[in-house]
Formats: sequence, C-alpha cells, structure tokens
Amino acid sequence: MAFNDLLKQLGDIGRFQQIQVTLVILPLLLMSSHNTLQNFTAAIPTHHCRPPAHANLSEDGELEAWLPRDRQGRPESCLRFTSPPWGFPVANGTEANSTEATEPCTDGWIYDNSTFPSTIVTEWDLVCSHRALRQLAQSLYMVGVLLGGTIFGCLGDRLGRQKMLILSHLQMAVSGVCAAFAPSFPIYCTFRLLSGMAASGIVLNSVTLNLEWMPIHTRAHVGALAGYVFSLGQFVLAGVAYAVPQWRHLQLLVSVPFFAFFIYSWFFIESARWYASSGRLDLALKALKRVAQINGKQDEGAKLSMEVLQSSLQKELTLGKGQASAIELLRCPTLRHLFLCLSMLWFATSFAYYGLVMDLQGFGVSIYLIQVIFGAVDLPAKLVCFLVINHLGRRPAQLASLLLAGICLLVNGLIPQDQSIVRTSLAVLGKGCLASSFNCIFLYTGELYPTMIRIVTAFLPETLGYPLPDTMQDMKNRRRGRPQRRQQEQQKQMVPLQASARERNGL
Repeated sequence: MAFNDLLKQLGDIGRFQQIQVTLVILPLLLMSSHNTLQNFTAAIPTHHCRPPAHANLSEDGELEAWLPRDRQGRPESCLRFTSPPWGFPVANGTEANSTEATEPCTDGWIYDNSTFPSTIVTEWDLVCSHRALRQLAQSLYMVGVLLGGTIFGCLGDRLGRQKMLILSHLQMAVSGVCAAFAPSFPIYCTFRLLSGMAASGIVLNSVTLNLEWMPIHTRAHVGALAGYVFSLGQFVLAGVAYAVPQWRHLQLLVSVPFFAFFIYSWFFIESARWYASSGRLDLALKALKRVAQINGKQDEGAKLSMEVLQSSLQKELTLGKGQASAIELLRCPTLRHLFLCLSMLWFATSFAYYGLVMDLQGFGVSIYLIQVIFGAVDLPAKLVCFLVINHLGRRPAQLASLLLAGICLLVNGLIPQDQSIVRTSLAVLGKGCLASSFNCIFLYTGELYPTMIRIVTAFLPETLGYPLPDTMQDMKNRRRGRPQRRQQEQQKQMVPLQASARERNGL
C-alpha cells in the first residue's frame, strides 16, 4: 500500500498531525464525564419516609419514632409505621395508636442533602419502588451508545468522518444542555439517549480519523494518547462534581464545551484515505496538498498530481470502487470471522467495565475518592498496555488484559462482603485491566476493518507493523498472506546459503 509512503513524504508526524490529532482527541476529555455522569447526577442520598402531615414533629425523637429499623438497627428507607409505637401525641392533641404496622412512604421522602444537595433521584423521587427508573435512565444512555455506534459508524463510512464529528458534537451539546433543563424524567431520559448516540459518533469517528491520518509506526502512540485523555477526564469529573454538586449545573457544565468542539471541527481535514477509497480522488489530492502546505512540505505537495495519485493508489482505486456496506460484515467470511470475534471482545470489555464504574456508591467509600482512584489506576495500566502493544503486539496485550480482568472480578465475587478493602482493591485492579483492554480494542478494531467498513482474541490476526486495510480484498490478502510470508522468509534465509555454496564451488 502506498498511502503510508505518501504520509511520510508529506511530513510524517508534522504540524498538521500534531494539531489535528490534539483537537480531535480533546473532546474525549469530557466523554468519560458523560459516560459516568449519573454516578453523581443520579446519586442516591440517605433517605427515609416523610411522616404524615398530621404528625407533630416538634417533640424530640418524634421523627425517629415513625421509622422502623432494619436488622443492623438503621432506619428503614422505604417503610414507616402507620402510627408511632411510642404513643407520641399528634397535632390534634390525641394519643397515637401504638401499633407496629408499617406502610410505604405515601407522603414522600426526606433526603440527607449534606453530600448531594440535588440529584435526579431527589428531584423525581427515584427511590424504593421507583428505584429501577434510575437504572433505566443509564440504560437508555447505553442504548443510545449502541444506536449511535450503528448509525454514526455507517454514516461515517458513507459520508465521511468529519461530517459525522460535526454532527455528533452538535448533538452532544444540544442534547446535554436540554437534559440539564429537562422538566420531567421522561424528557430527561430522551435527551440522555440522544447524548449516548452522540458519544458513539464522537468516539468512533475520532479514532478512525486519527488512525487514517497517521503513519503506521505512530498508531499505538495515538491510541495511548486518546486513552490517557479519557482517563484524565475521570479526574476532571471527580473535581467538577465535587465543586458543582447541583445536578443541573453539573450536566450543563460538561455539555456546553461541545459547542466549541462543534465550531472548530468544521476546520478538520477529511481523511484522504477515505476520499480515495470512495473514488473521490480530486478531493484526496486537495486534502494531501493542504496537509503538505501545513507541514511545510510545499515541494513534495507540488509533486502530487492526479496521475501520481492514480499510479500510487491504483490498487485502492481499483478495489475500492464498489461501495461496501455493513452487510459485508456477514457476507464476507473474513469479515464475518473478525466481526464475531470483535463483537465478543467489545461485549465482554464493556459489560465488565461499565458494571464496575456505573455504581461507585456500592463500594462503601467516598464516591469522589473512588472516582479518583479508578482514574489513577488507568495511568500505569495503560502504560504497560502501550509497551506490550508496541513490542509484543496487539493480540498478547488484548489477551492478557482481559484474562487478568476476569481473574480479578471472579476472585472478587468470592471475597466476603465485610472485607471491603480487599474487594475494592481487586475491583480497582480489574478496572485498570479493562481500561487497557479498551485501549487495545479501539486500536485493534480500526486496524482490522478496511477503510470502507470501520466500526476472540486468540483467533484474531496480529496487526503490529501492518498498514491499514482499505478494501475487503486487503483483508483476504492479509489472511492468505500468512503462509506466503513464511515461505518468503524461508526463501530469504536460503539466499545466503545459496550464495555461500556458489562461492565454495567457485573456489
């Protein structure tokens, strides 16, 4: 493939790559905030039933008298006595009936606002029998992520990466701001679903656009950089959530910056690789010349012409004329194999990762502290993953990260509930391994799928040092090329032996 050679001639990692990669990756700083935002905006404060309106709460201990106790001696959150068992006088001066019958919280709840003064839980009473609605809001966000991956991934292959980034940034900004002003829970859920769709569009097209503009030897570096920016966003979320405890203000604060991302994404240069694979060679030439100018390689850019591109990218143009579609994932045996394996990897990693990070209150420590710890563990984990990816390959990194994560989570399930320090430590270690797996699988997916279709580890091919495939034929050639490469390597080893034999015969 000649495209990698063109990038090197036009500046390799020049000013253009440095600026565009930085600006494309910057929105990922707030993507982790949106993914785990409901840990704070939907936090559940301590709560208990509100006594009846006729109750006289002026007496000391009157409020506690209405609350039954659980086995640990703590006040129940979802039940109250029908009347105080201690016989406190009620507002009309009569003595209350001293029974121990309980009832649900028919008059609402009283919340402890010391840590979380305002959340969607306290605003819309998403507790007790309505507690499942809290999980519904996050589930709808993840449904949006799924829909967005399908819709924006396909549109990105059809219409271009830059257009989808522009649309996704705008959708994230508008839906996030609207969620902050949502007057009701159903409307809030609707905008959170739209935010999830936009999140997928941003992540998928950002990773793809960066990969397609970078030379082969820098792809792992770009993937590691994106991963670290995402991890840094977890620290940002912890600090911002601590400083801005009101859920509407927090929602607004992490959404407004996407208007700025929307504005400057108009200035991105579309992938020349995508232009060429789509048969739009004139636009590919224009993009490459602009990159050459930004990188200070005007002489190299002046050498480019339609004839040069047609000659250099002849194979891409010939094999990429037909517009591929998502159906090729199932129709082509090579892509079907990759699709099934990568789907299993995405499911396993996402299911375990979000299962850990979506319920930080369950660890029994400060939610802000555990958010910082979960962000901190990513730093060494992703560094180790980067070194393994660069020196041993993608497959060992993916295999090791998932294996270690699985071991940590399985052992964690066997630890007694009262050993919270051990359980939290294993969860933190497992989360670091899963973050490494995400880093690897994002890079892996972009490298394995051809340009026109970019959306189990032991069965996946290695991609270290390989150029990005542009067409389905590239994928087939890569798989068929394994025995051919072995044969070529054996032939190369035989050349010196044959030369030595000829020299001996000559002597």
